[in-house]
Amino acid sequence: METKMKIGSFIPIRLDSERLPEKALKIINGRPVVYHLLDRVAASKNLKSLRDIVVCTTHDPLDDQLATAVADYGASIFRGDKLDLIKRFKDAADTFGFDIILQIDGDDPLADTEYMDLTINALLKDKTLDAAVTKDLPFGVNVKSFTRAALEKVYNHYQSKNNDTGFGLYFIKSKICKCLEIFPSKKEHRLEKARLTLDYQEDLEVFEEIFSALYKPGKVFGLEEIIKFLKLNPHIIEINKGLQESYMSRSREILNIEYRNYNGYTERIEL
Repeated sequence: METKMKIGSFIPIRLDSERLPEKALKIINGRPVVYHLLDRVAASKNLKSLRDIVVCTTHDPLDDQLATAVADYGASIFRGDKLDLIKRFKDAADTFGFDIILQIDGDDPLADTEYMDLTINALLKDKTLDAAVTKDLPFGVNVKSFTRAALEKVYNHYQSKNNDTGFGLYFIKSKICKCLEIFPSKKEHRLEKARLTLDYQEDLEVFEEIFSALYKPGKVFGLEEIIKFLKLNPHIIEINKGLQESYMSRSREILNIEYRNYNGYTERIEL
């Protein structure tokens, strides 16, 4: 009989953001941003308990208030290395023992539940895969999942210990992992010009508009609802549209993701 896979989620969050400090605890519709994200992860059909959702933060005292908020919600907290996300994940995986890990970025409170399950299901179906990632959804909605075995591979080969920016590339762009790309299942899930990640004050204003219009307690609204709303209200997209180029430019500037390939040579991953 096949052993049942233990599935959980890792969400990396720190409160010392340079551009929008403590953004995960900013209030939208009377609740912290992190709660809205946790709602969407908790709606995954593959996660059996809130305790299987792990916010992976740091030992920095500033993150104490995040740990308290997450505990009050009912999810789990793990505290580890500040800048080395791969080590933080490896230590968290050793603690929680997940076989498949759904990884959501803490800046993405509109990450889509349907696609979370699609990435997990892909790994359950094809045991040769190391990871699965969504592509071409609005920026900030894409998600990924990887196996515990893939995390072990990355941990044994990665070289950049400051990988807070770009750590996910080890799973989806390196030659040490086999990754499946999952594209939008409907044309209604595409809206290239939308920016739905939280990094600046303008991003927060966009989320405030969306949640004010669509949020209902106890309900997780879907991607089609979001895109339909934005198409009917294009002025909202304009609020933070001009930030994407500088955001990506800065990400490329600070990105330093290197690993040792199977032949022992160092390779660098670029965006």
